[in-house]
Amino acid sequence: MFPFFKMEEKEHVLEVLENVKKALRKKDYIEIKNLSDKVIHISSIHQDSNVISVAVIIYALSKLIERKNYQTEKNWNDFYVNYLRNIDDMIVALRKDNLKKFHDEIQENRELIQGLSGNLKIYIQDVFSRAKVNKASRIYEHGISMEKTAKILGISLWELAEYAGKTGIGDVNFAVTMPIKKRIKFAEEVFG
Repeated sequence: MFPFFKMEEKEHVLEVLENVKKALRKKDYIEIKNLSDKVIHISSIHQDSNVISVAVIIYALSKLIERKNYQTEKNWNDFYVNYLRNIDDMIVALRKDNLKKFHDEIQENRELIQGLSGNLKIYIQDVFSRAKVNKASRIYEHGISMEKTAKILGISLWELAEYAGKTGIGDVNFAVTMPIKKRIKFAEEVFG
């Protein structure tokens, strides 16, 4: 029912979440974004939807801290406190090897957003939507197919393709090879 975490994956996610908490104390949204990318790297290897969700949650948090205008909205403080508690609960669940609880905490994070109202709900939904597309592009950058990446993150293929096109992620020319003289030299070195 719930994905199996390999030990190194679990430890990696725990380390990242702990570092997110430290970065939060400093309001260091750049470090939080970087930590989200670290989670994406490991999630690209195992393609675990829970780990990918953690990357989205962390990235969205960096955006919420970066843009201070959200913090003036009604219910911001309650949302922020519950969001941080949710991250703490994810850490506790992983430490106890309780993957069901970890999964439940990821779902709880989604419910936090659904429970909001007014402009804050609209703003935060937009941040999460953009965070999904951003993290999808990072997974795609790691070599996972565009279709599979879009499916894992629950976004459309069109959204991912449009974002990848704007950022140039897919602009790798695989037809470019070594010049013939270099290939001959390399072959001579290998085969003596």
